[in-house]
Amino acid sequence: MHLQVCEWKDPEELRVLMDLELGDHGESHQQLLQRVRDIARYSVKTNHPRFFNQLFAGVDYHSLTGRFLTEALNTSQYTYEVAPVFVLMEDVVLRKLRSLVGWSEGDGIFCPGGSVSNMYAMNVARYWAFPQVKTQGLWTVPRLAVFTSQESHYSMKKSAAFLGIGTENVYHVKVDESGRMIPEDLEAKIVHAKSQGAVPFFVNATAGTTVQGAFDPLDRIADISERNGIWMHVDAAWGGSVVFSKKHKHLIAGMERANSCTWNPHKMLMAGLQCSVFLMRDTTNLLMHCHCANATYLFQQDKFYDMSLDTGDKSIQCGRKVDCLKLWLMWKAIGAQGLANRVDIAFASTRYFVEELKKREGFQVVSEPQFVNVCFWFIPPSLRGKENSPDYQEKLAKVAPVIKERMVKKGSMMVGYQPLDGRVNFFRMVILSPQLNHSDLDFFLDEVERLGNDL
Repeated sequence: MHLQVCEWKDPEELRVLMDLELGDHGESHQQLLQRVRDIARYSVKTNHPRFFNQLFAGVDYHSLTGRFLTEALNTSQYTYEVAPVFVLMEDVVLRKLRSLVGWSEGDGIFCPGGSVSNMYAMNVARYWAFPQVKTQGLWTVPRLAVFTSQESHYSMKKSAAFLGIGTENVYHVKVDESGRMIPEDLEAKIVHAKSQGAVPFFVNATAGTTVQGAFDPLDRIADISERNGIWMHVDAAWGGSVVFSKKHKHLIAGMERANSCTWNPHKMLMAGLQCSVFLMRDTTNLLMHCHCANATYLFQQDKFYDMSLDTGDKSIQCGRKVDCLKLWLMWKAIGAQGLANRVDIAFASTRYFVEELKKREGFQVVSEPQFVNVCFWFIPPSLRGKENSPDYQEKLAKVAPVIKERMVKKGSMMVGYQPLDGRVNFFRMVILSPQLNHSDLDFFLDEVERLGNDL
């Protein structure tokens, strides 16, 4: 039998169990060892094959070795002086990722997560359109408009808030039933924003939406962005990794036409948290111009080596964690072909899961999956055939939260649920770990039935 995915404790109980308070005196070696065991015991095992809760899962041991080494070496990725190996390594990894997108030249940086990568995109795009914003501030810039799909990541609103653009100036473009942006509505929203006196400067297309795993039509969006002179960014945090697969790369056709993209190898490629890149097609050193502050104590101009290797001023951080080693070591170990296999296996497991799900009574897909997200309802026997009764939706909405609570308290597995656009709570199954086999997927369906049949 598998170890549990989690050993659930209520917060009050866990606080006491863990004895988290900090004191004046140190503890014995034995006590500390017990603490380490307890931390592991009561944490969620995200590398468990039945953890389906997030857009990351599983463990790659080469990447894990890279993470151990990063922590042991404890350096900051800002100058060649203090991180010689990693400055060169980051450059190689970013260049390789850009070439996969289709850019022979360009720029980029590792960021602490996809939300920050998206924020970099919005900030650089604004600087590109209105460079005076860096020195003179917001009052020199007109009201700006951002466009993104209804089902895009919430980091678009967070970025607009953080950068002083304002969440009300984020225009949400309609999506089709599968969650893809509708280009005609993008055009209409751009016209609408202009009529309100706003200046459209940033379009965000999503490659792999958070819930449905939808891929926006990038070529159509690129046409509209080019026509209007707007910076086009692709949030491919989730879906970017399909670029490795010959079979599935078509999902991001047109990405090479964007100005920038976000891509998280810590998701589908299993590089481990955190591993997120912001990539640009720009060759004018826009990233450096936008962010640099030229600190003379760190970025001295009279050093004895090539100053262009000190890339730290491209970042809004000073201290910056080394995030390239875990990806580099894993890539060295299994090659681009191994990473491609990882993507293809996830798609194959998803196809198997959907076929099995459709054979069972009470399971209903929300929309046909485009990616490895499978969104579905479980309809307990008591609700079957009652679709037309007035309280059906209200009752169905309560099913997923109860099943979720039961599975977490039992510790058997973890999977997320949510409502979306007038659709009541449904499960979002994410199938990405290569450690998964068919028996885990069968177990999942059996377990949902076991936990929900009496509802």
